[in-house]
Amino acid sequence: MIVTTTDNVDGKAVTAYCGIVSGEAILGANLFKDFFAGIRDVVGGRSGAYEKEFRKAKEAALEDMIAEAQDLGADAVVGVDLDYEVIGGDQKTMLMVSANGTAVKF
Repeated sequence: MIVTTTDNVDGKAVTAYCGIVSGEAILGANLFKDFFAGIRDVVGGRSGAYEKEFRKAKEAALEDMIAEAQDLGADAVVGVDLDYEVIGGDQKTMLMVSANGTAVKF
């Protein structure tokens, strides 16, 4: 399945639009990861724990979106947009990623 942020795929002509497809993933970041990420923020640098969680959430959201497109018989998903949100308060931080795009046939 071709998945792209562009509106088209070079060399391919869209013959049908199957509809908007989406996938969402919400993952919890545990207290220890939050604690060490906070320390990293104070001393500087990247937070590997958060980067790993964001990557997992992105992959899960894309997988769900692709599965929905496959159910529609699509060949590709174009115009993909990824949105990231942090949900929760002090002790219950959740990472949310949503992937949206248009399923098409060539």
